[in-house]
Amino acid sequence: MEVREGGPEVGDRLPLRPDAAVEEASREKGRGVESGREGVDESRFGRAESPHACHLSTNGTPPRTRRQGERGWTTLSPSPCMMSMGVRERSLLRLVPKVDDLLRRPEIAPLLDAHPRAFVLDAITAALERLRREIREGKLDGETIRSRVEEGIGLEVVGEVGRAARRGLRRVVNATGVVLHTGLGRAPLAPEAARAAAEALAGYCLLEVDAETGRRGKREAFLADLLVRLLGAEAATVVNNNAGATLLALAALAEGTEVIVSRGELVEIGGAFRMPDVMRRSGCDLVEVGTTNRTYLEDYRRALGERTGALLKVHRSNFRIEGFVHEVEIEDLAALGREKGIPVIHDLGSGLVFGTGLEALGGEPLVRPSVQSGADLVTFSGDKLFGGPQAGVIVGRSPAVERVRAHPLFRALRLDKGTLAALETTVRIHLAGEDAARERIPVLRMLSAPIGDLDRRARSMADRLAGLRLEGVAVAVEEDVSRAGSGSAPEMPIPTRVVTLRVRDPGPDAFLAWLREHDPPVFARIREDRVVLDPRTLLPGDEEIVADAVANAAKRGGEESRWRSDGRRD
Repeated sequence: MEVREGGPEVGDRLPLRPDAAVEEASREKGRGVESGREGVDESRFGRAESPHACHLSTNGTPPRTRRQGERGWTTLSPSPCMMSMGVRERSLLRLVPKVDDLLRRPEIAPLLDAHPRAFVLDAITAALERLRREIREGKLDGETIRSRVEEGIGLEVVGEVGRAARRGLRRVVNATGVVLHTGLGRAPLAPEAARAAAEALAGYCLLEVDAETGRRGKREAFLADLLVRLLGAEAATVVNNNAGATLLALAALAEGTEVIVSRGELVEIGGAFRMPDVMRRSGCDLVEVGTTNRTYLEDYRRALGERTGALLKVHRSNFRIEGFVHEVEIEDLAALGREKGIPVIHDLGSGLVFGTGLEALGGEPLVRPSVQSGADLVTFSGDKLFGGPQAGVIVGRSPAVERVRAHPLFRALRLDKGTLAALETTVRIHLAGEDAARERIPVLRMLSAPIGDLDRRARSMADRLAGLRLEGVAVAVEEDVSRAGSGSAPEMPIPTRVVTLRVRDPGPDAFLAWLREHDPPVFARIREDRVVLDPRTLLPGDEEIVADAVANAAKRGGEESRWRSDGRRD
């Protein structure tokens, strides 16, 4: 019988042993041969040509042998070897418990109170399917199956339900030192902004109604007034993100025309979205001027034509060009636009309002000077250096802003009431002044933290961890650098102090993974084979969570180390 890797499958045709086939063939010919191969064409006993084959049953009955004769196939007695295989498999599969039985287990029943029933049923189904598959593959005997059913399968279900429950959005601790970490949600909101969003979302609010007149109005009208006051613009509006703001600005002011932009500013933002693609989607034709490293005002002037609809300047917020470089300042480009009667759009990106105390950002451009330059529209993100929720802020001259609000895309990109409430509160904090903004907006507080404060916090954290007597972990305080992140101030290192963990066993990568398995997960980074914890990006109360996560990971590493040591001795 030919045996293939993984064993026979239902419906496979398998040949009998050669001597049995010889006996049957001899009886057919009436030669009375009881054994041997005389007179038999052995080539007939290949897999496809065998005159005797057995089929695995598809209905649970024992497999039966079939014979091919002159009048076709005839069913003979079951093959003993195949019958024993089928009976054994069915016997083992009967040990697999039913779903209802598992639902009554003491370790599983409480899951129905804490999680959706569908999560629990999916976890049970997956665990049972794994068990059946391993039985069919011949990996388990009866004793192993009984042990797994009694002890292991309940833990599998509990673990699977827990993993399913942790897949959604939930709080994490950022100890990476990357302040605007895109993967971790960029800017954490000021507590008062978070409360405002929660209050707006929990009930009714004045979204598009004037409380004095009772008439319907613009949903972002009051927020727009605050932005005008903060940034010195004639008018303002908001959409869901800065990419949407740029797309809408181009579509509203220059759809069907040519837009001139420096070749050195054709940036690619996150998710492989490129400025040329955004421009094409807005209905504009791209006209590149200058070179990658040097563009002059005369390059824009020479490119002007009858179809020119706008001049676009894009801040290179996620990369820098250094050395033999030149670019046109927004003031000069705005002056050219006024001279020729052509709108000027400035995609500023990060949205920094105040620069005092943030010199480490390397001269990141401020919003107000761009507005004062005379650009028709200035766009920036709400959730980067502005420190608010995800949004695209559009400020500038009134006629241009009104054209944006009148465009059909505006409604598709508008903000919900929770985001509006959080953004409005963030603007109010900015209006309270630079000191209030640095103190109350987490992103600005982190970026402007004095090195002395960071050193004190790092040493306090290190002392706390050292006092836990972590097994196999050496704790130290070292100099390092933080990053702004999310395309803000690229390649600008910000000096900091960090806690480093030299992990003996099982190593930094596994230790980092165990930190992420904590509840809430703790995200750190690795530098030169050491786990790095940067206090700059920790929010109030995070130090205690980090200490607990590190202690649990160190304990787990010690247990695994002893387990491996015991295994080697055995």
